[in-house]
Amino acid sequence: MRDVMFAAAVALLAEAAFAQATPVGLWKTIDDETKQEKSYVRISEAGGVLSGKVEKLLDPTKQDAKCDKCTDARKDKPVIGMTIVEGVKKNDDEAYWDGGSILDPNNGKTYKVRLTPKDGGKALEVRGFIGPFYRNQTWVRVE
Repeated sequence: MRDVMFAAAVALLAEAAFAQATPVGLWKTIDDETKQEKSYVRISEAGGVLSGKVEKLLDPTKQDAKCDKCTDARKDKPVIGMTIVEGVKKNDDEAYWDGGSILDPNNGKTYKVRLTPKDGGKALEVRGFIGPFYRNQTWVRVE
């Protein structure tokens, strides 16, 4: 009986750990160049497709920031509430999600994106790329 309970507990813990090893959740973004905490982005899933919205900017002087360098429908729209990750799906053969895009509101550029959970889902490697050129950021899970 004791062995069965132990096995059940291990299975539940493994399931909980796996559930967190996805990009879905609230993330603190960290600038890859300055190492400063920048924002909270909530990544959600609908129909197998992930998207991410900026929930909060951590710099109190940027609360009214607008995407003045954007060239699409987001031009001059508030960064808070803006969808910056779109169209991302689980790659069946790998432990990452890709196929979508990510917007950098600071420069208005859109990049292809790959999201890879790290450290049991406590961190998220966010890779934005154009062709062979890429830039990585590590985001930290808030919830």
